[in-house]
Amino acid sequence: MTATPAPDLSDLAGLCGLRSAPELDGALRQHLRSQLQERLAACTWFTVGIMAGSAEAAVAALRATEQALAWTPLAADLAGPAPEMVEGPVFLKGNQRNGRFLLRAEAGLGEGILITGHNPEDPAVEDTWGPLPLDFFGV
Repeated sequence: MTATPAPDLSDLAGLCGLRSAPELDGALRQHLRSQLQERLAACTWFTVGIMAGSAEAAVAALRATEQALAWTPLAADLAGPAPEMVEGPVFLKGNQRNGRFLLRAEAGLGEGILITGHNPEDPAVEDTWGPLPLDFFGV
């Protein structure tokens, strides 16, 4: 039986396709954060997906991401359940365009933060980065 090779995490592309965010040491975390900042700077707005073991953990990761990236805080979408009503593993989807996030119970996912950058004027810079650890932005 052949062991699966460890992903090359020297670049954000190494995270692509992982089910869950890997543990990152301080130097690698800073390196990836620097790369992410460069890519985010080319985008005009963002969506974020957060896979977490609880609604509380997902919302905490969202708030830390918003604060670290100087994003306007998103409000819970009134079309969905209140975050405190969602139990167990969750997926949080946030959208800067509409200023809202929606949480849903979702078993079987990994754990981490996915950020998608959008730029209608330059689609070549658009991409999805992650999964990043839930504490990537300081939770």
